[in-house]
Amino acid sequence: MKYFLTLVAVVMLSAFTMPVNNSIHSFKVKSIDGGMIDFAKYKGKKILVVNVASQCGYTRQYDGLQKLYDAHKDKLVIVGFPANNFGSQEPGSDGEIAQFCKARFGVTFPMASKISVKGDDTAPIYKWLTSKTENGVLDASIGWNFNKFLLDENGKMIAYFPSKIEPNSEEITKWLK
Repeated sequence: MKYFLTLVAVVMLSAFTMPVNNSIHSFKVKSIDGGMIDFAKYKGKKILVVNVASQCGYTRQYDGLQKLYDAHKDKLVIVGFPANNFGSQEPGSDGEIAQFCKARFGVTFPMASKISVKGDDTAPIYKWLTSKTENGVLDASIGWNFNKFLLDENGKMIAYFPSKIEPNSEEITKWLK
């Protein structure tokens, strides 16, 4: 019995001290078109994850994101996550969002189904992205739309960029050289 209790204590303690998952490659999320986005298929490429909204002042960044994707798609994938967490600036359905992104900005990079990136209903992938305990690198607080997370070819966190950092800024592109 004493051995069993010691074993249980060791297992429980290790669960609290080790990161749950230090790679984004274990995540699969629903895509905006009803399919699945499997992050494991992006092994070997950097990944830029962005929470997006169609009625935000930063919505123009879709254009920069698409240009960045076009210029670097051999070594970078961008995944947009529509979210309605800030000012109700993403009220549309997945279909409406997809149509808007395609028609207005010619978006061809993968888009996930609409999720929550903040609050009690935060999607698991965003819990991972924003928690050092989960990702092993940094804590981040999503303060608005168009926050960006850059991950390396092994799915490990490199950097976080707030909304004001443009997709084609040196802060981001220096990692793609």
